[in-house]
Amino acid sequence: MKRIVRIGSRDSVLAVKQTRLVMDALVRAHPELRVELVAMKTAGDLNLGPFEGPVQEEEGRKTPRFGVKGLFVKELEQALLDERIDVAVHSLKDMPVEQDERLPIRAFFERGDPRDALVPSLRRVEDAGNIGGIGCSSARRRVQLAKLMANPVRPIRGNVLTRLKKLDEGRYSYLVLAVAGLRRLGLESRISRIFAPEEIVPAAGQGALACQGRRGDCGFIESVNDPDTEDCVRAERAFAARLDGGCTLPVAAYARVKGTEMNLMGFYADETEGLYRAGSLSGERKDAVKLGETLALRLQGE
Repeated sequence: MKRIVRIGSRDSVLAVKQTRLVMDALVRAHPELRVELVAMKTAGDLNLGPFEGPVQEEEGRKTPRFGVKGLFVKELEQALLDERIDVAVHSLKDMPVEQDERLPIRAFFERGDPRDALVPSLRRVEDAGNIGGIGCSSARRRVQLAKLMANPVRPIRGNVLTRLKKLDEGRYSYLVLAVAGLRRLGLESRISRIFAPEEIVPAAGQGALACQGRRGDCGFIESVNDPDTEDCVRAERAFAARLDGGCTLPVAAYARVKGTEMNLMGFYADETEGLYRAGSLSGERKDAVKLGETLALRLQGE
């Protein structure tokens, strides 16, 4: 009898597609296993209030903000602790930088394209740029977009397909979404522009998938770990952790490796102080965490 391994995922089209990528790779590495998908709703899927600001208005409805750290992972983590699932697959950028020691990340699946993309509305109008601004609820994207585009940024929530529906109904002119998610959904044709990392620094871990398990259990999942992805995201998350960066804060980091070398690009903003800082640092990839922490301190102390 094959061992059954239950893989937990958010119950969204994109999350399930991403989780199946991991499941397929796991079966290829361990044909003696039988993997089963367990999809579930998270607080982030059920609560569609805005991420930031005291009160925001989306499509004419005022909704108080709510916290975001762990918003898309808590239910999956509880399922791990309750042993209802064996492994949870997350979009890494959804995971808080502070982790429960009982539930370590056991593998970093090979990263997709980490960049951000501009997606225009399909609705035919004379001045598409003035329908309703750019749909985006990320402070990181909003602050960097202000230096690139004149269009106002308006909050939007929901999964990728929900956001695209709102866009094509004419409620927004554009969306800014992750390239990796659009490609995994087969929607790359919707992209009109891909922002270079120098234009919009990606979120720490964007495009990467994290495989989380219980400490001391499920060592087999490490077979799908990608060393390049792991080193890069460890540097990026160390940068974000030093600056206490989460989805609601304008903090971003993007690392690249070549051989034994790593280059890390970082972005930090304090809107209340009017600060906007970006920089980069290179070093040995074995010092990934130290590079992240050093660059964060450098930008913070300028």
